[in-house]
Amino acid sequence: MPPHVSADHPAAQPPGRGPVDALISQTRRLRGDVDAVRRDTQSDGSNPRERWQRALCDLALHQLNDLDEHLAQLRDGPSAASPAPAAAPADRAAAPASRTGALLSRVGSAEWNLLTDEASWSGELYQILGRDPAAAPLTLDELPALVLDEDRPMLTSMVTHCLVDAKPIDGEFRIVRPDGEVRTVHMMGEPVLDSDGSTASMWAVLRDVSELRRSQHALSETRDSLQRDRHHAQTEHRLAVELQEAVLPPWRGSLRLPHQGPRTLDLAARYLPSSTSALIGGDWYDALELANGDTLLSVGDLTGHGVAVTSGMATLLGAVRGMAMAGTQPGQLMSWLNQLLDATVQPALGSAVCCRYRPDTRTLTWAQAGHPAPLLFRDGTGHRLNAPDGVLLGATSGAVYAQAEESLRVGDLLLLHTDGLVPRHSRTDSVHRLLDLAPRFGGAHSAQDCVRLVVEEFGESERADDACVLVARVMS
Repeated sequence: MPPHVSADHPAAQPPGRGPVDALISQTRRLRGDVDAVRRDTQSDGSNPRERWQRALCDLALHQLNDLDEHLAQLRDGPSAASPAPAAAPADRAAAPASRTGALLSRVGSAEWNLLTDEASWSGELYQILGRDPAAAPLTLDELPALVLDEDRPMLTSMVTHCLVDAKPIDGEFRIVRPDGEVRTVHMMGEPVLDSDGSTASMWAVLRDVSELRRSQHALSETRDSLQRDRHHAQTEHRLAVELQEAVLPPWRGSLRLPHQGPRTLDLAARYLPSSTSALIGGDWYDALELANGDTLLSVGDLTGHGVAVTSGMATLLGAVRGMAMAGTQPGQLMSWLNQLLDATVQPALGSAVCCRYRPDTRTLTWAQAGHPAPLLFRDGTGHRLNAPDGVLLGATSGAVYAQAEESLRVGDLLLLHTDGLVPRHSRTDSVHRLLDLAPRFGGAHSAQDCVRLVVEEFGESERADDACVLVARVMS
């Protein structure tokens, strides 16, 4: 195709091959690096962030493919734009798989002479539009026949502004190829002015940007998906926090139970959130004065995170309170909790320890379901109570839970906790680290001071799961 000459700007000459070859080499090295990252991000498509990362890589690869082809055309000059020979019949069977790849963002050019009504197309433009290279190029009046109906006014407006008002062309429209495939074409052009300033012809470059727009659309969809997921996660977190705050005991600081009578427990508790997850778990603590003057103490953990788990925790805690108020002993209470979990629509596992303290005899009756046993601190030392038999809640139908009794003394301190309290340690190691606090507990003035010591020791640790701690101190 002859170079475009305007009255204002002479045709530019292509740069030397050396610098362009160096740019091509750099582009291809970068394309290889991006492709390696793209392969590393392959997944089953279920993770929105991974889909977004892959879409970004696809977009970058398309753009680097474009740059490679454009630099090659710049290096080889106008002769590279000659029409490509038609594929032989033997080659056409293998062509469909690679044809789309061959069309990725190719650039063609055209010139329409208004004085002679002649048109000149490059070979690349024939390929982009799916036209037979042997056919005559379409005139400006015939070109809209290739364009989708809804995009024709846009093309007509761009061409009119270029020819009448001498404005540059810059816009996109969709064309329908003879094989029925719809492609998106980006067109840029300028009027070529005659010596008297009138428009003599119009030239344009047309770029197939179908794959680029498809990648951008996929990127936009995954970005929107990520935003929806982020909003959903934030909403779920807020609901879980609100539900947890509504269910857990509202008291802060120390609490004395029972409210009436000379013999009381000094109580304090704390919920410690996970440091690595934004979702709220199913941990709970509870202290409740019962109708006959006894005190209910319980901690537990329902596996998982999120609103559903927090809702399940609320159900279990409500059941614990209701059955304890009805006089159910800890062992039977655990059996019925197990039946409750076993009957839920969504299978779940939980652990719990439930204690019933009788103040007139200072007797603690307790049962556990796959949960760390309470720790008893007395006279500056501590030990773990011997746990009665009990499997995880929801693990098996018809499980039977034993219960044990412990006689307490004035000054004794009872510590109940969930598994996540001491991060990255086994249950045995966690117990040893808690028992090491015995001398410090001996110097504490209240249950709240003891909870504060636990939080100072373990509260700032990198915690993979949330946790609860409850301390009860026998005052009289």
